[in-house]
Amino acid sequence: MKLYRVSALVARHLYLYRRSLPRIMEIFYWPFLDLVIWGFITMYLATYQPEVPGFVTFFLGALILWDMLFRAQQGITISFLEELWARNLMNLFASPLTPAEFLASTIAMSIFKVTCVSIVMGLCAWLFYGYNVLVMGIWLLPFVLNLVMTGWIIGVLTTSLIMRFGQEAEILAWSLVFLFQPISCVFYPLDVLPRWLQAVAWINPASHVFEGMRAVLKGSAVPLPHLAWAGGLNCTLLIGAVVLFYKTFAYCKVHGSLVRVGE
Repeated sequence: MKLYRVSALVARHLYLYRRSLPRIMEIFYWPFLDLVIWGFITMYLATYQPEVPGFVTFFLGALILWDMLFRAQQGITISFLEELWARNLMNLFASPLTPAEFLASTIAMSIFKVTCVSIVMGLCAWLFYGYNVLVMGIWLLPFVLNLVMTGWIIGVLTTSLIMRFGQEAEILAWSLVFLFQPISCVFYPLDVLPRWLQAVAWINPASHVFEGMRAVLKGSAVPLPHLAWAGGLNCTLLIGAVVLFYKTFAYCKVHGSLVRVGE
């Protein structure tokens, strides 16, 4: 892998943001809007604290962490779609650029988006609602790292599906991540789910992160078991997603699908 090729592709995507209001809104406006809506809902539910369980106070923290996962996934998938919409895939892969370098550049864009969104949502939550995301302390860092890795897994999986099935699968760039939200236990504990669905949620790394977050905020337990599960599952699934990407790329190259994708 050559760093200059990765950095060149990252620079190509960053230049798109210089004079593109819709792209800037995608990073800043929509996370801000989500925070405002859920912030007001949380404030409303807090007025019924005696009747409503205390986990409503975790909504803002859960929302911020979920948006980090979502933006991590979007950073990879949208970067691929930008090349698809520009009919640039053949130009890229006719060059010395390797699939590993392409993935590395999309991961770099993912980190850029997650950083921007985290700063915006963290500051807005503190200014508007007096919520400090740093209340999670040192555990915030492994939570974020695991959620970003989960976002990468979904992003690489989505990219592989779009590459394999073409333009008709583009909707997955926005919808596939939400298929995982019910079993991620973002706004409710794992034991709320039906027993059979709990088993499915248990193999979702994000569910362990949010369970660990609630444990930290309650001050009831150290989330090391959940973090161990999340880290192990993320490493295993990320390797599987990258292998799938390579196999899909090889299939598309052999069958000439890269020429037709997006048509």
